[in-house]
Amino acid sequence: MPDYEYGRVKILAEKLAKAGVAADVADQIMAGGEAILKTTPPVKKADWMQGAMDKMDTLLDEPTRRAVREACACCLGGKRLELSKRIAKNHATLEERIAAANETRLVFGHSVTVQEDGRIMVLFQPEDLGQYRCVCIHKPTNPMSETYCYCCGGHIKHHLQIALGVKLECTVRSSALASGGTKPCSFLYKIV
Repeated sequence: MPDYEYGRVKILAEKLAKAGVAADVADQIMAGGEAILKTTPPVKKADWMQGAMDKMDTLLDEPTRRAVREACACCLGGKRLELSKRIAKNHATLEERIAAANETRLVFGHSVTVQEDGRIMVLFQPEDLGQYRCVCIHKPTNPMSETYCYCCGGHIKHHLQIALGVKLECTVRSSALASGGTKPCSFLYKIV
């Protein structure tokens, strides 16, 4: 595996390998990644990542794309993990745990709500702001594939599964990156 200096590029390469993506396919997705450095301007980092996501969309099936990006999730430990475990420990029912998760903004953003169909929606920001940006990747030239957003979806899924004590399946509902900043980052979770 080439030496990737920039963390997000390195993690993507590692998760592609761990998912068993064929080396020739992973090489196509990762092409040029070794040139992305910590000091590379944000727009160039975003443009490279956008290209990598476009290649993933073309070369990988949806379950593999989602699994790879969910595995790229960050902030899985520390204070967030402690808060998620505390929710599970201190609240008995699913309803109580969701209410507590809704109040734990550090982990789950703006809100955690149960939808009519039983899925759980997590909003990172309110839906009435009009302009949004991704907290993870800055200044993309064009809207980016929602494939990238399964990383944040995986972060929430990890903590929400702990807090609620259930297994979840993630779907990106809307994305600041995919919408060009016109929609907030929001995710739907089905209990499985």
